[in-house]
Amino acid sequence: MKKIGIICEYNPFHNGHLYHIEKIKEMYPDSMIVLVLGSYFLQRGDVSLISKWNKTKIALNYGVNLVIELPTLYGTNSSDYFAHYAIKALSLAEVDAIIFGSETADVELLRHIAKSQQSDEFQTQVKERLRDGSNYPTSLSKSLNVTLKSNDLLGVSYIKSIDEIDNKIIPIPIKRTNEYNDTSLEDEIVSASNIRERLATGKEIEKYIPPYPKSYIVDIDASKMFELVRYRILTESHLERFLGVDEGLENKLKKEILRSTSLGELIENVKSKRYTTSRLKRMLVHILLGIEKEDMSEPKETYKILGFDFIGKKYLKELKSNKLQFKLSDKSEEIEKRAALLYYDLTNDESIKFEFLNKPIIKENL
Repeated sequence: MKKIGIICEYNPFHNGHLYHIEKIKEMYPDSMIVLVLGSYFLQRGDVSLISKWNKTKIALNYGVNLVIELPTLYGTNSSDYFAHYAIKALSLAEVDAIIFGSETADVELLRHIAKSQQSDEFQTQVKERLRDGSNYPTSLSKSLNVTLKSNDLLGVSYIKSIDEIDNKIIPIPIKRTNEYNDTSLEDEIVSASNIRERLATGKEIEKYIPPYPKSYIVDIDASKMFELVRYRILTESHLERFLGVDEGLENKLKKEILRSTSLGELIENVKSKRYTTSRLKRMLVHILLGIEKEDMSEPKETYKILGFDFIGKKYLKELKSNKLQFKLSDKSEEIEKRAALLYYDLTNDESIKFEFLNKPIIKENL
């Protein structure tokens, strides 16, 4: 039986994610699917539209066999860190392959780019373009002389991480059925960005998301989040200790928070070519959750099992690794509980109870 890994945030779960799972089952009919799942707060600094526990229920309902959490400490980080720790989780689960969406779906091109990024000459070019004011994705693309989109870049990070951690994992890209940043498509499969934009502007989403996941989408209190961010920035005397707050940025934050009336306005006032929207949103999540730079210095690399069906349960008994557990290491567990409480405060989502029970979601109980 092939063990296939996927890495997703499901923000929210939509028809494209269902296609992803069904495509795996078509390619590998007798496979077991292991999902590494983003938590309450995500890689681009977004608040998840569905709680991690309800995302686990959805994944199991649509055919995933084992769900492993990507802890907030790792999942709200840059793409390379995000990929590293997600691939580490799949390695501990002893998967044979990872299948991911890609704009090019050309694994050899992605391998070539991953290898090129490791050269000193390439790193020098990227640093020069960063100094010239380009953001990181643009600097990468210019240095490689190719146009890379979001999922291609993430695919490159997966391949680099596989080379570093476990080169027995086979990377398999599948062609995305939509443009990642397109918010105007009318097909039945559109990007999560498209769906989030529709939700924000009051447009219908029923065509693009199955009924079961739609019932779990929550309302996020953006005003309350801004109030909490404002309080933390104004009352914290050492902002520079938090992950993502570079030297000097704390002064800019304290200045701009006084003339900002919303989270979006604050980000626009602080944003630059160096500090992108996603980077700033991640940083604000770190400030809210009290995630400090030193928390990343010696990560424990334990992962919480969020749920399984009978196939996943049987497989867990056969696994050699003891780093897939029902509770994280003390520091990561503390951060997850903070994240759960903040998520509850912003959404009133009652699945927070699972965070403190430390019990997985079991499909037979759904």
